[in-house]
Amino acid sequence: MSNIYGEWLRAQREAAGLTQQELADMALMTRSHIAHIEAGRRIPSKEDARRLDRALGTGNVLSSFLPDDDTAVAEYFETALHLEQQATVIREFALSFIPGILQTERYARAVLGTSFPPVSEQECDRLVVTRLDRAKILEDPVRPVVWALLDEAVLRRVVGGPEVMAEQLRHVIRLVEAQRIRAYVLPCGLGAHPLMQSMLTLMKFEDQPPVAYSEGIHVGKVHDSPAVVDRLEGAYALALGDAMPLKESLALMRATAKDYDNRD
Repeated sequence: MSNIYGEWLRAQREAAGLTQQELADMALMTRSHIAHIEAGRRIPSKEDARRLDRALGTGNVLSSFLPDDDTAVAEYFETALHLEQQATVIREFALSFIPGILQTERYARAVLGTSFPPVSEQECDRLVVTRLDRAKILEDPVRPVVWALLDEAVLRRVVGGPEVMAEQLRHVIRLVEAQRIRAYVLPCGLGAHPLMQSMLTLMKFEDQPPVAYSEGIHVGKVHDSPAVVDRLEGAYALALGDAMPLKESLALMRATAKDYDNRD
């Protein structure tokens, strides 16, 4: 992507006599995020751009002239998407379906195909590409550290058909076997648990406090209040303590994938 936007941001920051850290503090962002934007490696979310405009006194220039971005996500997820790309640790809890960064193409297409109002095939393609692009963070062999806590209902819900489910579960299994992620299953027999109200993502970073992201139907929220994040981290820890150990979780996923094979 052209770096005219990033170069203009840097020029405005330097004209204001601000370091990257000082601008980051004023715009409630991280220094590394500012550096990535100035270098043309990232596009800020709309909210980030508005905060940069306010911090630099540039009216609405940065928010009005955001570079074209083919990333297709719901507006409420934009901030979480940018945070996800910066996180050093990501802990996911999945209530209904496999977390986005772990989804296969066919599984993602089946999930996104349930949208209402329905989306066109072209729009669905864009959404799938974006979801698969998010998974590229796993190409680094070490970071981010990723834990996935899966409600057993995620394994049992047949998304896209038995063949798609078998493929999806084996994808998660391979990532665990390669020691790229850790995945745990929260058994249905457990009954009620602290995370059963919604999906949850917990993220940690090198240079900013941890945040949490929760999502429901057509709504999502980034939580950065230390008290709220602390409570959500506590709830995650309690649920994780009730989950099946890694070895047993893998065995259940393998058995479930094999069962899907037998349904074809």
